Amino acid sequence: MILLDILTFSGRLHPLIVHLPIGFLLLATLFNLLSYTRKFAYLKQAVPITLLAGFASAVLACIFGYLLSLRGDYDADALNNHKLSGISLAAISGLLYFTTTSFFRKEIPVPRPLFSILLICMLALVSYCGHQGAGLTHGHDYLTMQVLLKQERPKPDRVEDALLFEDVIQPILQAKCVQCHRNGKNKGDLALEDIKSILKGGKNGPAIVPGNADSGELIRRVMLDEKHKDFMPADGKPPLTKNEVQLIRWWVSKGRAGMNKTIAVLGDSAILRPMVAQYLGLGAVEGKEPGEVTEHINPEIPLTADTSLINKLRNAGFKVRLMLKKPLMLDVTLPAGSGIKATACKSAILPLAKNIIWLNLSENGFTDGDLDFLTALINIEKLRLDRNPITDKINKQLIGLKHLEAVNLNATGITTSGVDELKKNAAIRRIYYWKTAAAQ
Repeated sequence: MILLDILTFSGRLHPLIVHLPIGFLLLATLFNLLSYTRKFAYLKQAVPITLLAGFASAVLACIFGYLLSLRGDYDADALNNHKLSGISLAAISGLLYFTTTSFFRKEIPVPRPLFSILLICMLALVSYCGHQGAGLTHGHDYLTMQVLLKQERPKPDRVEDALLFEDVIQPILQAKCVQCHRNGKNKGDLALEDIKSILKGGKNGPAIVPGNADSGELIRRVMLDEKHKDFMPADGKPPLTKNEVQLIRWWVSKGRAGMNKTIAVLGDSAILRPMVAQYLGLGAVEGKEPGEVTEHINPEIPLTADTSLINKLRNAGFKVRLMLKKPLMLDVTLPAGSGIKATACKSAILPLAKNIIWLNLSENGFTDGDLDFLTALINIEKLRLDRNPITDKINKQLIGLKHLEAVNLNATGITTSGVDELKKNAAIRRIYYWKTAAAQ
């Protein structure tokens, strides 16, 4: 409903409006205290109107704050504390303004010193209410002695000494995910502050499955197209880079989502080490952002591409995610059961064939003959063809793809001999063939 959308959107105005009563009420108190001096005695006349502005804006902040709270993304106890303190602040500021009116002063005059003390007490409530709001937005420990006295982990001198979770994965999650997934604001009932919360998962299932990077909601959502409703991080926040996603995947699959594991003890990590070094600033490449490694990027990938071709691909029904801007690396997905014909799929994909690194064509009814264009995807690393009526003949398209690392052939007509033949491609590390003749 349009009305519901407007109300939901209006709630987002709360962070903007909530600063107005803080300023007005602080100003009213300042005017009142300064008016005790002869030089600024005239400011006494400005106190009532400033209080009125503070009261009105506090009421608006309460209304928009209530609308924001309807999203249900906040801890109930923390939200109630902030809500009650906000309503109390609005009521008290209104009462203090009312005591400045001629009617009230005539019936129940409030001594000036008492009025000043009440204003100062009101500022204490402003501080408490603001602290509760900051806790909802940034975490319950945002402004505590624990944070003040917390000692940062020293950066390791060598990549081999770095702890994969503590030095790399946890900082990535803190920077990109924890603002919305933590105690006090756990969207989807999911908190990512510590390993216990990560393993617990949320209302949509497990966040990660140790040992299986292709399961779990965390990796699935960060790898979606940015326009997808489930893509994370949401609300325009900076997405994870390709290497940050790869680091998390490596931690889940090879590191089995463990703690206290150094890079040195994690076994074969030829690809992992340069990414960790780059992320930690140990031998970083000048002019590159942390987490963007260039040494292991395929040099055959074109640096750029015509953006109109990407828009054309999206308009054709594909979901496209930019994995890296230079070189331009694309993650392309054709939604299951799209109904798009193979010829249309081929004409949309081929102009960007060299830029497509991940491709998902699962469950679209494509046959071996429909997929004759796969040989043009010379830089592809991950390919999903599961739940399509394809057979061992598809190997003709895949054998020559020298950068193909993983192919999903679940629920297809692939056989054991087909899988064995596919293994002749030395680049392929993972072949998935669940629910096939090869799996029997």
